[in-house]
Amino acid sequence: MAKKNTKIKKVILECTEARKNGQTPSRYMTTKNTQKHPERLEKMKYNPFIRKHTLHKEIK
Repeated sequence: MAKKNTKIKKVILECTEARKNGQTPSRYMTTKNTQKHPERLEKMKYNPFIRKHTLHKEIK
């Protein structure tokens, strides 16, 4: 049986640069350990609509 109360959660990362410009934001889904890293996740990911790497932040 798997544990019910795991500390690993699925999070969604959304492009911040496209949101500011009113363009279509790209979204990525990933996992993180909330017990070790309670702060919001930020990563540089590729946005295919803008065609470059941009900063993606965790949304709720």
